[in-house]
Amino acid sequence: MTLDVDISAARGAFQIRAAFEAVPGQTVALLGPNGSGKSTLVATIAGLLPPVRGTIELGGMMLDDAEGGSHMPPERRPIGVMFQDLLLFPHLSAIDNVAFPIRARGGARSDARERAADLLGRLGVGARAEARPRDLSGGEAQRVALARALIAEPALLLLDEPLSALDVGARVRIRELVRGELARFPGVRIIVTHDPVEASTLCDRLVLVEEGRVTQIGSPEEIRTAPRSRYAADMVGLNSFRGRLEPLEDGAGLLVTDEGSVVAAWPEGSDGGEAMGLLRPADVTLSLQSPAGSARNVFRGQVTSIAVEGDRARVRLATAPPLVAEVTLSSVQRLGLRDGVIVWASFKAVEVQVLPL
Repeated sequence: MTLDVDISAARGAFQIRAAFEAVPGQTVALLGPNGSGKSTLVATIAGLLPPVRGTIELGGMMLDDAEGGSHMPPERRPIGVMFQDLLLFPHLSAIDNVAFPIRARGGARSDARERAADLLGRLGVGARAEARPRDLSGGEAQRVALARALIAEPALLLLDEPLSALDVGARVRIRELVRGELARFPGVRIIVTHDPVEASTLCDRLVLVEEGRVTQIGSPEEIRTAPRSRYAADMVGLNSFRGRLEPLEDGAGLLVTDEGSVVAAWPEGSDGGEAMGLLRPADVTLSLQSPAGSARNVFRGQVTSIAVEGDRARVRLATAPPLVAEVTLSSVQRLGLRDGVIVWASFKAVEVQVLPL
C-alpha cells in the first residue's frame, strides 16, 4: 500500500512541486520551514486542493490524475487526517467528533460511538468523552483529533503539525502517545512538521521541503551526514557554504559563495563547479587576536548571539561568510564573549567537507 506523489499544486500565487513515496512500516516526515509549502501539500494529498499537474496514487488507487481529469473527493479517500488546527466540530462532544467519520459513511450510531469510546479510552481521554471541544485542554483536544483520524482504519494516516499547539510538558507526553500509535498503525504514515526534533524522533525518513520544492530525501542519519542545502545544514547544526568550487595552485580549492569565500581541500575526482562545503562548529577556533598558525581560513567579525547548550555554547558570528562556532563555557568566560564583541575565527581547509551538487 505505497503512496506515490508526483504533483504540482498551487494556492494563489504560491506553487509547489513535489515527488516522493511513502511505504507501510516507515513514518515519513514532510519537514520544512514555515511558508515552504507543506500545508499546500497536505491539502492536495487530502483531496481539498486538486493538483495542477501530476498524480497521487495510493496502493494502486488513483486519487488524482490532473492530466486525465480525475479527482477523488476528500470524503472518499481512505485517509485519516489530523489537521494543524484540529478542526473539531464545536457543537459535538468528543465521542461524537471521533465517531463522525464512521457516521458520515453510513455507519450505525451505536457502533460508531462504541468504537469511538474504545479509542478514546486507549488514548487516555475516555473520561472526557462527553465534553465539548471548548472544555478540553490542548492535550485532550490533540488526542481527540488523533482518535478521529484513526477510527476509520485508513490506509494513510496524515498528521499535520500534531504537536505545534502544545506547551513543552504536554508536547513530551503527546509525542510519546503519537509514537506509540504510529508504531501500531499498519498503513502509510506521514507527519508534517517544521520541527527537526519532532521529525527525527518520530520518523524513519525525511522529505525536506523548501520554497515549494523537495530539496532532499533520506533517513535522519543520511541528512545529518550529508545535508544538501543551507536549511538542512542549519537543521543538523553544521556551517554550510554553497557556491562554485575553483582550483587553487596547491591542490586546494576555493569555494566562492555570495557571502564570502572559503578554502577547502580539493575533493578527489572533482571537476569543480557547484558544490557545498560543510564545517562542524566545533572545528572553528575563536581568538581575540589575529591567529598565528596553519589555518587557511581566517575571518574577523562580531558576535551576534550566544546559545548555551549544556556545557557548550554556540556562538554566531557576523563574518563573511557567516559562521557558527561551538566552544566550552570556560572559553566564553576566558575570551569575554558577548553580543557585539569582535573576534577572529579560523579553521583549516581539510576540515571543510566538500559535496558536489
